[in-house]
Amino acid sequence: MDRAELWPERSPWIRRAVELRPRHDFAPDQLWVWEGHAYTPVERGLDERRWAEVVYGGPYEPTVTQVTVGLASSSLSCCSVVADMLDSLKLEAGHQVLELGTATGWNAALLDHRAGPGRVTSLELDAELAAAARTNLDAAGAQVRVEVADGAAGCPDGAPYDRLIATYAVDRIPWAWVQQVRPGGRIVTPWGRLGHLALTVAEDGASATGWVQGLAMFMPSRTAEPPLAFEQIRRGRAPQHEHIVDRDVRSLTDDPHLRFALRVALPEVRITATGERLLELHDDADSWATLTGPAGDSAGTAAVARQGGPRHLVAEVEDAWDEWLGHGSPELYDYGLTVTDAGRQQYAWAWDRSDGPRWPLPDPEARRPVTEAATATR
Repeated sequence: MDRAELWPERSPWIRRAVELRPRHDFAPDQLWVWEGHAYTPVERGLDERRWAEVVYGGPYEPTVTQVTVGLASSSLSCCSVVADMLDSLKLEAGHQVLELGTATGWNAALLDHRAGPGRVTSLELDAELAAAARTNLDAAGAQVRVEVADGAAGCPDGAPYDRLIATYAVDRIPWAWVQQVRPGGRIVTPWGRLGHLALTVAEDGASATGWVQGLAMFMPSRTAEPPLAFEQIRRGRAPQHEHIVDRDVRSLTDDPHLRFALRVALPEVRITATGERLLELHDDADSWATLTGPAGDSAGTAAVARQGGPRHLVAEVEDAWDEWLGHGSPELYDYGLTVTDAGRQQYAWAWDRSDGPRWPLPDPEARRPVTEAATATR
């Protein structure tokens, strides 16, 4: 595909903004590349060509700009998702915008190009990142207000905003976001681990609802509790149950629409491909499973499930899979999210927010308890 086809047709300003405020102007001199077992630095001063290749790895490749305790903690998002989210925002000149998660400042600079000088406020929890972003934005001639603050609370002293956009993933929409966006205004945010949403605030300000816009795998909020790894859940324990699964489990990673449906139905269950034939599942508490599926393009589809802990995760996944099939296999674009009752009620739905199937979003404060042994390994 010609990369020109990747630019949103209804938002031609995005391509012009990227040309005038290019990605490399917001990339730090030290970047990070995953080498299969750990992140290694790429220094501009030592290898500028390699550095540029990392900055411009392709429309679907993010650029890691910060690593903390061995994990990527900030990045320049891939250009395709940045463009898609800005398109979903439906930003117009003169809009007041609140951005949450400044990072290097590139996205804020693009917002400033469209909204106009002094129209964008951006919050960043990391003070060092915020300072670097101010420097980048000043150099680009962007007049953006950057504050060090937790994005979950928004920025009430600049409200109401016409548009709000987050650059990190949340599992629930903070009610402060809805409160600080005017009726009819728009909220765009990555949600969960797979998709990004565009919500419109109702005319009475008492709710917000909207559709999934596309796939987006963003880092979570810095204040979110990090998930446990599979081995932290399993802790070397032998499986308690073993059985045959008579379906092609490769769809669990190959079919984005099924993956999204399972994320909606079982938000706490993580499914990870660790090899050509092996899938690992866990619930971030004390239940785990493995699925060993068919190799390559084998004609067989049966997989072997082995699992331990109080929950039978494979059976739960199969039930959610069947539920998805029973609803007509909705694509991820057929899903939406509604936030109401001062944020206390939040639910995903498919097809129709009033009459379609719905799934309440779990309250993190009522999260399934983690065993003491698992907690000790965090």
